[in-house]
Amino acid sequence: MRTSTRHTVRTVQALCITITAALVATGCGRSADSGPGKDAPAKIGSGKATGKVVMWSMGDTDPALLSLAKKFEKENPGVKVQITPIPWASAHDKLTTAIAGGNTPDMSVVGSTWMAEMASMNAFQATPTTFKSSDFYAGQWDTTKYKNTAYGVPFVADTSAVYYRTDLTEKAGIKGPLASDREGYIKDLKAIQATAGKQNPKLRYASGWLIGFNSWLFWVPMVWQQGGDIYDAKTKKFTFDTPEVAKALQYYASVPQQHLAPTDKEDNVQGFQDGLLAVYQEAAWAGGAFHKDSPKLDGKWKTMPVPYSKQPAGFAGGSDLAVFKGAKNSKAAWKFAQFLTEPANLAVYSKATGQLPPSPAAWSEGKLTEDETKKAFEEQLKVSKAPPAITTWQQIADAIDSELEKLSLGKATVAQAQQTLQSKATSIGTGR
Repeated sequence: MRTSTRHTVRTVQALCITITAALVATGCGRSADSGPGKDAPAKIGSGKATGKVVMWSMGDTDPALLSLAKKFEKENPGVKVQITPIPWASAHDKLTTAIAGGNTPDMSVVGSTWMAEMASMNAFQATPTTFKSSDFYAGQWDTTKYKNTAYGVPFVADTSAVYYRTDLTEKAGIKGPLASDREGYIKDLKAIQATAGKQNPKLRYASGWLIGFNSWLFWVPMVWQQGGDIYDAKTKKFTFDTPEVAKALQYYASVPQQHLAPTDKEDNVQGFQDGLLAVYQEAAWAGGAFHKDSPKLDGKWKTMPVPYSKQPAGFAGGSDLAVFKGAKNSKAAWKFAQFLTEPANLAVYSKATGQLPPSPAAWSEGKLTEDETKKAFEEQLKVSKAPPAITTWQQIADAIDSELEKLSLGKATVAQAQQTLQSKATSIGTGR
């Protein structure tokens, strides 16, 4: 896929992959419920919330969140919720500055890839046992964890799926979605590429491509799909030197090297809308952009789960709700977090914002898969994972981005990329 300012901003908003260190656990299966810390209540009480709750939200003013806050206040007449929007561009620095200065709000929406870093700063209260991991998708729950303890609850889920233009793919003889296996998927891309300038006069490349910033988002799941990983949490060692990583790198390099995708850095969304690209992988926000910006394409594009090799896998991103250790009204803050993550309220929030809920029950409650384009995202959430819960993750991710760009441009071999990644990651280490 091609990157752009637009892509970068939306990826930061939706997946919360940005500026600094990241988060989250690596196990393939569902993690056991984390026990509470000394600073967190074992359970949330049954009484009404009272007092003032100060909350920071990310991005622009969020009408849907404000509406839910009003509903919470109505159900709890003795409480007042004050929500302050923080621009994504400055959110990380504002949060870390507040944590360092002991001047935090009661709670905040926190980008999932910031959780481990900030938990390591002793910023958050551990999650009360009232919240159960089984109420959320496994990968989304894992985004709250640091050193096997949960420090928040999932609020917005995000992952990616494959978008395809049916008006373009059908001219390549593809009826329905592309193949679900990697080998078959490449064959379908080749069939689509063969129509460029012929059956599809405007088409330039079969697929979009992401080079540079955040390309790791799409590559790391390829390692998981091979049954491997890039980090062993038990030994605390990086595993970029494994056969599974080599296979994932080989596949990643093969797409641009076979001229099935561009190696420039233009806008995937615009290219897809203009018919220059037939297929590309992106988060759920793109579907909303198509409906809004190119309504003429309605009915001409669909989504499908990401193709895989040995097993399905995807990236779990989004944002979580965290209560700070310095909260003045932690009891009411946790009650508000509990309220916001009730399935019915998550469903309402999802419908109002287009965001994906992190709870299977919310998908059922809101009947979200009645929108055919959302089904692929639900399937991906079931198999999505989060990156390693180490505070140096962003440095590791930057190194991956750099090597993937070299691979895409033919400036490095798979063996060289593996060696460089293993060396750099080992040198960087795992942090706190």
